[in-house]
Amino acid sequence: MTQTARVPRPRQALSESVPPAEPGATVPDVVRRRLSPALLDPYAWPAALFVTMLAGVLRLSNLASPGGKMFDENYYATDAHFLLEKGFEWNEKDNTAGYVVHPPLGKWIIGLGEQVFGYNELGWRISAAVFGTLSVLLLTRIAMRMLGSVVLGCAAGLLMAFDGMHFVLSRVAMLDIFLMFFILAAFGALVLDRDQRRTRWLRFLADGGDPRARGRRSRPPGAVPWWRLAAALLFGCALAVKWSALAFAPVFVLLVLWWEVGARRSAGVRRPIRDTILDETGWLLAGVPITAAVYVASWTGWLSTDGGYARHFLRDSGQDEPPFWGALRNLAHYHEVAYASHQAITEAHAYQSVGEWAPIQWLLLGRPVLLYRNENIPCDADKCMADVLLLGTPLLWWAFIPALLAAIWFGIARRDWRAGAVLAMTAAALIPWFFFPARTMFYFYALPAEPFLILALVFVFGAAMTPPPGRPPDPDRQLFGSVMAGVFVLLVVVVFTYYHPIYTGGSLPYEDWSRRMLLGNLWI
Repeated sequence: MTQTARVPRPRQALSESVPPAEPGATVPDVVRRRLSPALLDPYAWPAALFVTMLAGVLRLSNLASPGGKMFDENYYATDAHFLLEKGFEWNEKDNTAGYVVHPPLGKWIIGLGEQVFGYNELGWRISAAVFGTLSVLLLTRIAMRMLGSVVLGCAAGLLMAFDGMHFVLSRVAMLDIFLMFFILAAFGALVLDRDQRRTRWLRFLADGGDPRARGRRSRPPGAVPWWRLAAALLFGCALAVKWSALAFAPVFVLLVLWWEVGARRSAGVRRPIRDTILDETGWLLAGVPITAAVYVASWTGWLSTDGGYARHFLRDSGQDEPPFWGALRNLAHYHEVAYASHQAITEAHAYQSVGEWAPIQWLLLGRPVLLYRNENIPCDADKCMADVLLLGTPLLWWAFIPALLAAIWFGIARRDWRAGAVLAMTAAALIPWFFFPARTMFYFYALPAEPFLILALVFVFGAAMTPPPGRPPDPDRQLFGSVMAGVFVLLVVVVFTYYHPIYTGGSLPYEDWSRRMLLGNLWI
């Protein structure tokens, strides 16, 4: 499958670069280009770390303010505290085991911060800040890897660093930042797996291998796809934070198969689809027990103690409860009850996303979520407001729909794998919610889509800078596209700075606060 030209031109190979061919072995330039991983400048890592440091400073600054528990911190910070204390969630008000509908990994991660810094605002928010900061590093490196451009990779990282929704959810003890992190990390592992597998094919060809032969002689020597197995582990972590991660499973599988078929077709394999299915199905199935093991391990506190909700359901209902299988059957019963509860979440909420088109509403910023408000905080005016409003940076989010449409256009016109991958991941994050119109939904459900929306945007920037494949580079086009991308990133930073007080609970005169409410009652 053809690829667009990379911006800027590569200078230094990554560690997986292909060794020189043996004497007499030749690989056509077009095949070498298609199978070679992206090449990056030596300052790629320093640039990515600088963007990450900037994101970290923003997220860690004054993290303990505002004081008290905001929105769902009332649940998750408390659950994390009792997980550390008892090994399972606890209802302090009724003095009974707590019944919760989300798996425990995200709460265990919140609890790590409480273990280090105490049961206070800093303690229950620090883990979200760390994972939010690391997700900026992940996105920056993934964008660099996919686009072959340090500049576009840093642009992606900066856009995430200065997005209001990502910023707010990096400073509050809720689960969504951890879900997004693990989904993005799993995707990044698959991108590395793609590069690694294609590098093996290129080495095979450079060593004189014949992809049109029969049997094992037509393939590179067998090797464990460690990055693919790492993706299965990371996907298990995502699933252990929220079940909504399940929507990404079929997309991950399709990406692996699609990329494998593409590598074999580029190498000249006679039957790339058949060979991919024969060679890769086993490794895909090997990921299932890894994912399952990680998920079950996240319930270790519940399984190793006796006081959790429904921990001894079989015994309490008069049935036999074998030591090992009985515990797993009790856990299965807990999941049945939790699933039924998820189906029944239909109560109206003041800040819910309304209607069967809620995912479109998220992209349009139709109903942000108010996490905190204080109307009695002093300022230099008669009436003051202090909010923590879960609102994406408007300029950035309102650019996503045009970016998606442009990514579809460039992806089809140039047959670019990067557009297909980003669009597939975006679809996995958003489309499933269309099938639950009666469910109470909130804007923060869109967070797992955000990194892929940003990737779509920077992909369009890159496509706008480069001519279609087969045409010579156009310096004027590249310069114009680079300037436009730089101006856009700068404007996003300016808009984020303008909205910063309502992301952090800063006190504003009522007139200044109201000027920021561009969509009126929809944002109030």
